[in-house]
Amino acid sequence: MQSPEPTPVLLDLTHTSHTRARTGVQRVARALHRELRGNVAVCFDPFQGAWRPLEGWEEENLASADPSNGRGERWPLASRLRGRLRRWGSGPAALRPTGGLVVPEIFSPGVAGALPALFAAAGGPRVALFHDAVALQLPEYSPRSTVARFPAYLRQLLAFDGVAANSAASRDSLLGYWRWLGEANVPPVAVVALGLDPAPPAGEPPNGIPTVLCVGTIEGRKNHGALLDACETLWSGGHKFRLRLVGLANSETGAAALGKIERLRSAGRPLDYAGPVGDAALEAAYGQCAFTVYPSLAEGFGLPVAESLARGRPCICSSRGALGEVARGGGCLVLDDLGAPAIGAGIRRLIENPGELSALAAEARGRRFASWTDYAGQLTGWMASLARRS
Repeated sequence: MQSPEPTPVLLDLTHTSHTRARTGVQRVARALHRELRGNVAVCFDPFQGAWRPLEGWEEENLASADPSNGRGERWPLASRLRGRLRRWGSGPAALRPTGGLVVPEIFSPGVAGALPALFAAAGGPRVALFHDAVALQLPEYSPRSTVARFPAYLRQLLAFDGVAANSAASRDSLLGYWRWLGEANVPPVAVVALGLDPAPPAGEPPNGIPTVLCVGTIEGRKNHGALLDACETLWSGGHKFRLRLVGLANSETGAAALGKIERLRSAGRPLDYAGPVGDAALEAAYGQCAFTVYPSLAEGFGLPVAESLARGRPCICSSRGALGEVARGGGCLVLDDLGAPAIGAGIRRLIENPGELSALAAEARGRRFASWTDYAGQLTGWMASLARRS
């Protein structure tokens, strides 16, 4: 006897369907669009003033493997005109009730104001994903607009029937903030760890001068400045290795790191940075490196750490928070201190001790991570246990 088809859920992709950025939140949103069978992907159209299903060009954005150089939303003139014509004409079409609602993005104030209409269209539990509280924990490393917006966003999460946090660290930070506010009637918060795309069989890194890879947005909290200082000290001391950086640049909080990158490259240091890359190029970068380093000060999960391990590449990262959770199963050289001297000592240790690097690589190859299919199944399974709160 065949199991019944799952009831479709509404999936809010307002931001992700209008950008080709491939940072963490967008990758989670795209994976859910792919894995939630029969989902009804929707966006809030500010020109129409209503929720609607995605159009073809928005679906193409979701499917694109070519990353953009910015996170901003793009609404072509034709789509703006269509939205205004619909607003002035027949008005929005009603969204059909579904099995529930998943909001994987950090929604904007405009989307937040329109959520009641989306809630009304969901026939089942309404769930938001919670990625991290970095804007509260490290405001000095976060964009000013995000810091200003974040307290209201955390209060708006109280309206959902449940919140799925990426890690225990994220869950605890959200619940701790609500306790600090004095909120007693809060929705259930579950830890649903993120999944990964299938990883190719782990091969041996190339011989010769080792490449150290760092994957992540160039922004303040990712701590690239300390990494670059550490590498400059090692290069000055005669250590031979190449550093490769991959990731979108945040011009507001990553400006200092971008300046250091340019100075080091101008000085002839073996440093590669070409911004964000597509999936094939990223896969090649993992295959060409000896190990990775992820010096981030705080994360909600740490996809680059898990992805490195899944490809048999050890990772140097923090021992604390969500990164410590990912590292706990082996394959990582963990640091309690994320200053330049400690990062440099970690890089030097793995370069100079091939036996330790090999042992960590063996641990990494033994790790097993959930797939995005597993993640979607865990999320919807937990959703089925939730009751509507209002």
